[in-house]
Amino acid sequence: MTLVLHSCGAQGTLSETDFSATKLPEGIVWIDLVAPTEEEAAFIERTTGLHVPTREELSEIETSSRLRADDGVLYLSMPAVFRRDGQPVTTPLGFVLSADHLITVRFEPLPAFETFKSAIKIPQNVHPSSAGAFASLLETIVDRMADVLEQVGGELDSVSHAVFRPKQQSDAKKRPARAENDLRETMRAIGRSGDLISKIRDSLMGIGRIVPYTLGHCMAWMPPEVRPTLETLRLDVASLNDYDAYLTSKVQFLLDATLGLINIEQNNIIKVLTVVSVIGVPPTLVASWYGMNFKHMPELDWIYGYPYVIVIALLSAVLPIVWFRVRGWF
Repeated sequence: MTLVLHSCGAQGTLSETDFSATKLPEGIVWIDLVAPTEEEAAFIERTTGLHVPTREELSEIETSSRLRADDGVLYLSMPAVFRRDGQPVTTPLGFVLSADHLITVRFEPLPAFETFKSAIKIPQNVHPSSAGAFASLLETIVDRMADVLEQVGGELDSVSHAVFRPKQQSDAKKRPARAENDLRETMRAIGRSGDLISKIRDSLMGIGRIVPYTLGHCMAWMPPEVRPTLETLRLDVASLNDYDAYLTSKVQFLLDATLGLINIEQNNIIKVLTVVSVIGVPPTLVASWYGMNFKHMPELDWIYGYPYVIVIALLSAVLPIVWFRVRGWF
């Protein structure tokens, strides 16, 4: 539970708030609510006259619920991506934007917000308006997602090199079970990357809807210096969507290739078992033939009968091996 009040520039932030106050301190532009309590939400609503959306309201997926204008105030929401125990997770993120204030409502710590908190303290770094803070915050979030996508792209390149590298002598010495385990671990890495990419795509889609909606509904009070930032942000989101789509297709390609390699490894094991079983059939037939207990068998009293059967059994096993090697079947 955190309520932090931010102003642009040297004024800094206020993290200790008197909830009995009737108005906010002077110069407050950005109000950051993290898992707000009822007391914190009531205080902000009383001092700003703006509604603080609940988690249930921010979790709605309909466009009409995520993008809403009420008397010149915008209520916007999107899914934000963060890592929990190394796994990508999405959490609802809400914006309440008016001519005087920007209210953000979130329920998890997000790295982009920590970066923006440092940026907003620097004079002239963020336009001293609610729209300026909103545009700069979105820009920080998009920059963060771009960095993550670049990292994922590098990880997929490493996976691609591992999957399609030339076969080395050490690979031939690997046990089949170990080789399959390596491929399964590769599949897990690809799956984790694909999961992260899909969640980032959801966030980018949310920002891609928010930016033009804001440009269309805030022209009456948006400072003209802020509009170019949002226009540039819209182009950045479009380019990141293209890159995200490229990574998605690469994930699918690597997944198909890894599955194909796993099938080849399994087929090799089945082929070896099949060859072994086929090689064992002729000696078994010979042993069965001469193991019959008929009274009149020509070789029954033959002094060379035993070594004769051994030689025939060995030849019946060796000849199929030679044949398979000649045909290149193993």
